[in-house]
Amino acid sequence: MKSILSFLTLLLFTGSLVAQNDQTPYQTVSLKDKKITEAYVRTSGGYIHASGAAAEPRVEVYIRGNGNKEWPQEEIQSLLNENYELTVSTENGKLTATARNKKNNQNWKKSLSISFKLYLPASASTDFVTSGGSIQLSDFKGGTHEFTTSGGSLRVERVDAKINGVTSGGSIYADQLAKDISLTTSGGSIEAKNSNGHIRLTTSGGSLTLQQLKGDIGASTSGGSIKGNNIDGTLSAHTSGGSITMDNISGNLKTGTSGGHVTVRMVRLDKYVDVHTSAGGITLDLPKGQAMDLDLSGNKIETDRLEDFSGRIDRDRVEGKLKGGGTRIEARANSGRLNLKFH
Repeated sequence: MKSILSFLTLLLFTGSLVAQNDQTPYQTVSLKDKKITEAYVRTSGGYIHASGAAAEPRVEVYIRGNGNKEWPQEEIQSLLNENYELTVSTENGKLTATARNKKNNQNWKKSLSISFKLYLPASASTDFVTSGGSIQLSDFKGGTHEFTTSGGSLRVERVDAKINGVTSGGSIYADQLAKDISLTTSGGSIEAKNSNGHIRLTTSGGSLTLQQLKGDIGASTSGGSIKGNNIDGTLSAHTSGGSITMDNISGNLKTGTSGGHVTVRMVRLDKYVDVHTSAGGITLDLPKGQAMDLDLSGNKIETDRLEDFSGRIDRDRVEGKLKGGGTRIEARANSGRLNLKFH
């Protein structure tokens, strides 16, 4: 059975609605006994925040004038009744919450920002879209989570599930995520930490900060710097123009930049380490005493003592085997110096 709460009707006949601000909801709808398994939310300009840790499932609606202007309740209600369709419904475990400008009103001064806070079961799936506000997601386990904003930030914490989040220009913050993770921004920075699984992070121009990640990790930016610390698994990290700093890396690494310096410190080797830069230098620090196949090139190469090495050592080229060969180490500094160290 479908349960529908039309806010156009509620606002006309309910006298207990409160003044709107970010601390007090304009309206609260209980989801008690609804057994929500999926949440579908669409709004224009407002934020969407969802938590799976709530004791009391509910939807809270927040309404403001554009530019965070606080308007009298009567004016808000008049604009809602005249220009907006605002509805919350539940059917067979699916929650639908939508806010739509029925007239596509282009008068910015008379537009409303309609936001939702959702308190859901931790196992629920989510599907969120907002044209400009931020999206926050926390404390979910299981299900799938798809969310998109045209310009706001994304913040995702404590989610163990399949995640696909996209923003056209805002920043992304991710903490304590697991399983299958894809986060993309067209221009903001990305910070990801304390997470594991299959992780894909992409920005078209911002920086990347990676910390305490484990699994199969891919990270790329078209122009910002990349910093990684305490990464375990298989990491692929590339930038088209910034510097790269990787510290305490375990496993396999492939990283490169078209225009900056690359600094890498590996603490455990697996099958390969592949480092390159088109315009800067490389500092590569590897565990001592490991068997390796070295393939290094640069304008000038400086190395610590190579013990039990067989192969070629030139000013700009080192190629051969350490201790009979093992992990493939390839480094290319096309127009800079390469410094190989051991610890």
